[in-house]
Amino acid sequence: MADKNTTLTIAPRPVEGSRSTRRLRREGFVPGVLYGGGADSVPFQVEARELRHALHASGAVIELTLGDDTTPALLKDRQRHPVRGETTHVDFLRVDLTKTIEAVVTLEAIGGEDSPGIRDGGVVDQPLREIRIQALPNAIPESVTIDVSQANIGDTFTLAHVKLPDGVTLVDELDTPAVSMLAPRLRADEEEEGIETETEVVGEAASGDADDDDGGE
Repeated sequence: MADKNTTLTIAPRPVEGSRSTRRLRREGFVPGVLYGGGADSVPFQVEARELRHALHASGAVIELTLGDDTTPALLKDRQRHPVRGETTHVDFLRVDLTKTIEAVVTLEAIGGEDSPGIRDGGVVDQPLREIRIQALPNAIPESVTIDVSQANIGDTFTLAHVKLPDGVTLVDELDTPAVSMLAPRLRADEEEEGIETETEVVGEAASGDADDDDGGE
């Protein structure tokens, strides 16, 4: 959670089609759009390096500076290059720092490596990686945690076990399964041995059927 918001300087961007957008990217800029808050959408461009630093900083709110105006905003969408992984477009949403909003944050399971289930050979399974929360923009955490240090094999932890910071409430249902401790998985040699045993049993059964057929003739 951030006490001081990250600042990012942006510049107006004329909307001139895909050719202009490709030129911007070649020159080291990322195109974006700022919208919401009852105001018009504003196409902008931002230096790729500065954007990367801002997005890596802690805190959900980024102060976008455009000329003499500064607007608190949240990153709502980021498009990436399918091969290189670099950011190719961003959408920011204006926010009112005095009003709560919904946000999606990362759910992090902690303590699993020290749990009884892991000592017994179990495996931590976490199908839910993100959850929806509600908070003031400056109170949105980077992530929230769920403690599974007491998990035994067969245990399932729901969102009711999530630890939320003060001022943050959960939007998703409390009974939603989040993390489970699964039974030990067979080793590769044990699986092969099981397949061989099953094959032998099937072979013996087939041989027995053949003997019965011969006897009937």
